[in-house]
Amino acid sequence: MESNLTQNALKVLEKRYLTKDDSGNVVESPEEMFERVAKHIASADIAYGKSESQVKEIEKSFCNMMSRLEFMPNSPTLMNAGRPLGQLSACFVLPINDSISSIFDTLKATSLIHKSGGGTGFDFSRLRPRNSRVRSTDGVSSGPISFMKVYNAATQEIKQGGRRRGANMGILRVDHPDILDFITCKDDNKEITNFNISIAITDEFMKQVEEDGQYDVIDPHTQETVKTLKAREVFDLIVKQAWKNGEPGIVFIDQINKDNPTPNIGKIESTNPCGEQPLLPYESCNLGSINLSKMVKEKERAVDWEGLKEITHLAVHFLDNVIDKNQFPFSEIGEKTKLTRKIGLGVMGWADMLVRLGLGYDSDEAINLAEEVMGFILNEAIVKSQELSEEKGVFPAYQGSVWDKKGIKIRNATLTTIAPTGTISIISSCSSGVEPLFALVYTRHVMDNDRLLKVNPYFEKEAQKRGFYSEDLMKKIEQKGSCAHIMEIPEDVRNIFVTAHDIKPEWHIKMQAAFQKFVHNATSKTINFTNQASVEDVKNAYILAYKSGCKGMTIYRDKSREEQVINIGNTTMEVGKTEGASVNFKIAPRPRPQVVKGTTTKVVTGCGTLYVTINEDENNQPFEVFMQMGKAGGCAASQLEAIGRLVSMSCRAGVDTKEITTQLRGIRCPAPSWEKGGTRIFSCADAIAKVIEDRMREKEAKGELQPQEVRMPVYVKGKNIVGVCPDCGNALLHEEGCLKCMGCGYSKC
Repeated sequence: MESNLTQNALKVLEKRYLTKDDSGNVVESPEEMFERVAKHIASADIAYGKSESQVKEIEKSFCNMMSRLEFMPNSPTLMNAGRPLGQLSACFVLPINDSISSIFDTLKATSLIHKSGGGTGFDFSRLRPRNSRVRSTDGVSSGPISFMKVYNAATQEIKQGGRRRGANMGILRVDHPDILDFITCKDDNKEITNFNISIAITDEFMKQVEEDGQYDVIDPHTQETVKTLKAREVFDLIVKQAWKNGEPGIVFIDQINKDNPTPNIGKIESTNPCGEQPLLPYESCNLGSINLSKMVKEKERAVDWEGLKEITHLAVHFLDNVIDKNQFPFSEIGEKTKLTRKIGLGVMGWADMLVRLGLGYDSDEAINLAEEVMGFILNEAIVKSQELSEEKGVFPAYQGSVWDKKGIKIRNATLTTIAPTGTISIISSCSSGVEPLFALVYTRHVMDNDRLLKVNPYFEKEAQKRGFYSEDLMKKIEQKGSCAHIMEIPEDVRNIFVTAHDIKPEWHIKMQAAFQKFVHNATSKTINFTNQASVEDVKNAYILAYKSGCKGMTIYRDKSREEQVINIGNTTMEVGKTEGASVNFKIAPRPRPQVVKGTTTKVVTGCGTLYVTINEDENNQPFEVFMQMGKAGGCAASQLEAIGRLVSMSCRAGVDTKEITTQLRGIRCPAPSWEKGGTRIFSCADAIAKVIEDRMREKEAKGELQPQEVRMPVYVKGKNIVGVCPDCGNALLHEEGCLKCMGCGYSKC
């Protein structure tokens, strides 16, 4: 089985998913992980009267579909199934009502969810606007944005399941009095960094945009109209901000509620962090994706419909079982989740399927196939859910639901979702979700500053088959960022192997809308724009998305975020040109965690007593170094601070510790000194190097020193890069409505 996994997939699994002992050593193979997950999830059927042999067969089927990379559940299920934490859901929505007790009760619940590995969504629209009077305290309200910042700060302190930072969605209705401030609250990219934000847009608002009319803004506390706003001016501000840096996104809240399967028990107000999973308050949803790249008959160049049917049925069974085996963070979530038993079956590898079938992403044939494939998956999912309802019963909130009115007995209130598949698509070695290909050719940094050229396997196979493959041509494609304008490549190949920025925004929207027709929940996708796209282009895209039946939209205009950096082995690298301008990536140190551990060593130098503090990362390697001289002030203190900053930056950027100490060792000052034992200290810099070396030797002797991770940054041509991965320092990309790292598998969502 392990031969199916790439080296990058193995690296991601070892870092994030496989079981480790108390010392942090991996004690589980990928096959054992799949067996662990399959056994735990299959055991749910015991409670429904299945025999031991039947459960074993189910377990085997679940294990095989994961081992063959045909289906992968969401990350919390892979991480936690069959382990003590046991929290298997990816996404949650929590209510926030207009009281201090509700706000902070929900904050506590949020912390528990983030700790267990989930992401959270909130609608802040119930909170009274800023400067409203609060009679109980005779004060004024600080408004929804201020409390969103409180949630943001709390999120910063907690890692999801100990493996990634928590993710949030903050939503505000377009008719809330603070809407203008909310639209611009992330104008600074460094503000509210643990939130995606979206505006809940109503049908009435869109009608007024079209008619150039006004709409009422309503105080949620008093339910009174406080003012009217011009719809087009508000819409234009939303568009302008999205054009500027990708936020806010929008959700068409009335469209979402039209597809609410249980309007009798509540109204949907919010979604999960990427917008693809609308949920009622306290609901959670577990997600999983079929790998469409595996659902192709190679010789016939046709979809493997039988294989797709089999995997769809297995996946629905798997995801329904997850609900029964889930250890929810607290009781309200378990109760609400089991009331509707929502699951979110989606897809990944869509772009791979298209190229294997010889279809361009931006073609009518691809759009038609999207509808056919997703329609097939939905129909088969309904069939399987009906079968499960006969065996195990309908979902408890069935009576009065949309399904009840249709006379269809079904196990799950919703069945399909197109979710971001950042990490699980890396594990499965396929393209992400329903996005186009990210890059045909890119380079990866390896040992000794060498650069390894990586070519999309389907493109490489086609190039060799057609006889136009060469190393020089691949380098040329890597420099261009795509093959769209390389004339030595046959035209039909150029039309098939298109990348995200070769595709016009309207085709991105058409594709999202095509899948949305057969998705019960929503579709996570990024609509890509070139850097030269105008505000008007973005505005037209939003209107097209609304008219096409999309439930929301996230756009990203290339290079619209200020910080576009990547951790590389040399100082600055030119990686592409846009309209004659160079785009450079620079070394980027890893962000500092909130808490680090370390030691302080006292050293006697010719200038006085020096205290050297070395803080360590998770591998016990030096992460940052601080120095303080016994006598304060003067040039000595400022020079020590400068050395400390530079050494710390080098450590955090991945520079080998030995290289750092080599540079510092032997530097002389006019007042050398002698340590006990006869060691000569030539200068403060020399003393710092000695302390680092001594601490490293001690840890090595005790077996505490983990090897420094060899980072292999991905070089990309400036496409969708929004910053630095907080885990490994590689490029952080904006894709699938989320931020993710192609180097280590980190995903904000």
